[in-house]
Amino acid sequence: MTGPTEVDVVYVHAPFCSRRCVYCDFAVQVRREGDAAEWVRSLAGELAILEQEHVFTLAPALRTLYVGGGTPSLLGPTAMARLADVVGRDRLTSPELEWTAEANPESLTPDVADAWAAEGVNRLSIGVQSFDDGALRWMGRLHGSAGAATAVGVARAAGITNLSVDLIFGLPRSSGRSWADDLQRALALDVPHISLYGLTVEAGTALGRAVREGREQPVDDRQYREEFLHASEVLTGAGYDQYEVSNFARPGARSRHNGAYWTGEPYLGIGNGAHSFAPPIRRWNVRSWDDYAAACAEGRSPEAEREVLDAEAEALEGIWLGLRTDGGVSVPRQGSPGDRVTTRWVEKGWATRRDDRVVLTSAGWLLLDELAVELDTAVSA
Repeated sequence: MTGPTEVDVVYVHAPFCSRRCVYCDFAVQVRREGDAAEWVRSLAGELAILEQEHVFTLAPALRTLYVGGGTPSLLGPTAMARLADVVGRDRLTSPELEWTAEANPESLTPDVADAWAAEGVNRLSIGVQSFDDGALRWMGRLHGSAGAATAVGVARAAGITNLSVDLIFGLPRSSGRSWADDLQRALALDVPHISLYGLTVEAGTALGRAVREGREQPVDDRQYREEFLHASEVLTGAGYDQYEVSNFARPGARSRHNGAYWTGEPYLGIGNGAHSFAPPIRRWNVRSWDDYAAACAEGRSPEAEREVLDAEAEALEGIWLGLRTDGGVSVPRQGSPGDRVTTRWVEKGWATRRDDRVVLTSAGWLLLDELAVELDTAVSA
């Protein structure tokens, strides 16, 4: 009988949001304020259940701890101290620990930033999305165009300089937003990391309903492509490495937490909707906060479902994960079907060959899913 999988990569979901954005399909709970006490009580309950299940065990020292959401900053100044008590303070003492927390500009107050920094949070991911007031209103965001600069200043005043900002592209042209202007204003913040997210229309969202009813147009594929390629050109030209399809970093500022996902390492996710991976098993929790909190309070596992990856699924996922990063995948054997496929990609401008690796270009990343399946089919033929 095998023992539990030891993990030093941990994700914690903080589900509370003051408002649900028009495009949001995340596992969030809309509340005016977060409830830090209820949150950590439920997390402690899940960790106790996991210990009893003997599937996961936390490493003596965590390598990365990522608190995402939702809006973690809505939980207030004491949230990270309470979380540290639940996870175990002795696990958060390594000088190599990357402790990231997400924050929205309107709730990243000096009190929150100072308290989090004092507790050990050393990286913040700030949900900017846009600098255009009209676009922000369309999305349902609560901050204005000046919010990003204010939040970055608050973080730096607290001593947190490892900062990332999120931007969203592919907004309807009717929003009036200039993507080029947004990119320049992001560069003006002088942060070491920028993440891009393309707008998608999910069926259960307010945007999905508006598209079905004809009140909004679906995302324009040509605009989506043009904005992604423009961002890639602008950000790499400004000294950022596009180290993954959606992520840009200056040297030394890559997200180590997300990098663990892309290399297929084990990780633990706790909280409603959180995913965990103990190869070859992937499992995920119930999405509803109320259902999650009730299960944890009653000593029941909040797990919703799980899947076991067979050899074929693992092979495809390995190709897909490799292709989404600047590490790429190994060059297939010369003359093999995989070699012919990747040679065609290079000719099309979708990939390059670096030493013994095939790495997608920005144009190739737009075709990531299709190319991963094509290569998997070729190498398994």
